[in-house]
This record gives sequence, structure tokens and C-alpha cells, in this order.
Amino acid sequence: MAELKRIKTPLSDEDVMKLKIGDSVLLTGKIYTARDAAHKRLFDLAQKGEALPLDLTGQIVYYVGPAPAKPGYVIGPAGPTTSGRCDPYTPTLLSLGLKGMIGKGTRSKDVREAMKKHKAVYFAATGGAAALIAKNIKAMKTIAYEDLGPEAIRELEVEDFPVIVANDAYGGDLYEEGSKKYRRN
Repeated sequence: MAELKRIKTPLSDEDVMKLKIGDSVLLTGKIYTARDAAHKRLFDLAQKGEALPLDLTGQIVYYVGPAPAKPGYVIGPAGPTTSGRCDPYTPTLLSLGLKGMIGKGTRSKDVREAMKKHKAVYFAATGGAAALIAKNIKAMKTIAYEDLGPEAIRELEVEDFPVIVANDAYGGDLYEEGSKKYRRN
């Protein structure tokens, strides 16, 4: 039976290894936004052996391009985007210390294998709940690639940010398990 877990970022190997598919998690601390355009830039820097604009060690990346904030708000609606677009770059970023990702949708076999190898976790955020999710974001600042607009890398300060473990470091896949259970019924 999955349980609710509260975790502070950044993630350690120990944090990641305590998580199993289906666990509900409330994240508190810093997470970083990055979508496919930012991932490509990070990947290209890594391929050249150049320094990245942030240290990925223990960090979580949220695949989101938030909407503009209304007056008085930190951020606009901030729902997850499809994670698969980042899959070509993810194994390299995991090798550089990335410990977690938040998005929606399934991950490739290569990403799932890299997660096992590097002790990382993939969280699913609820699609369609962008305005509600934004309420758990308490502060935001741009870190890199401002020219990408909503896809710039931003540091988000989150409190009790709700996610579910979709892929764990043991190779568990909630999407796969859910499909098997549905087929049995």
C-alpha cells in the first residue's frame, strides 16, 4: 500500500531509495523548471564538458512552462508537460547528479534504466490542476536561459508540492503496473 511521504529537497540517494511507485509525496524546498529546449542546452554543455548554469546534484527538475503570474501571485498556472520530449537528454543529466523529475506521461526504457543506475525517481504531477499546483509554489527566480521565455530554467521554492512516484529507482513503473491491473480486471 502506497503511503504519503514528506521530503525536503535536494534529494539524497537515501531519500530516493525509500520511494516506491504509487507513493504520494509532498515536496518542500527548491525544484527547478526545465523543458526540452533547456534540456538540449544543458545536454550540449555537458557533451562539450562545459559547466552547467546550475549544479544538478540532488536536484529535481519540473517539466513545466508556467503561465504569466497575475498581479499578487508568484507564478501563473504551472501544470506538468509531457516528459517524453526530454528523454533524449535525461540519461546524461542523471549522470551529472539529477535525482528527480516531475512531469506527466511515461518515460523511455533508456531513462528508466538510467534512473536505476543513478538512483533517481520520476514523479507524476496531476495534469489539469495547474492553478491548484501553483498555490504550492512560494517563490520563483530565473536561473538561466531567459530568452526561452516560459521555458527558461527557474528555481521554484515549493511547500507541500503534491506528486506521485511514477518510476522508482528499482525499475518500478506505475503506468505499466496500472495497465496490468486494468487488463486483469
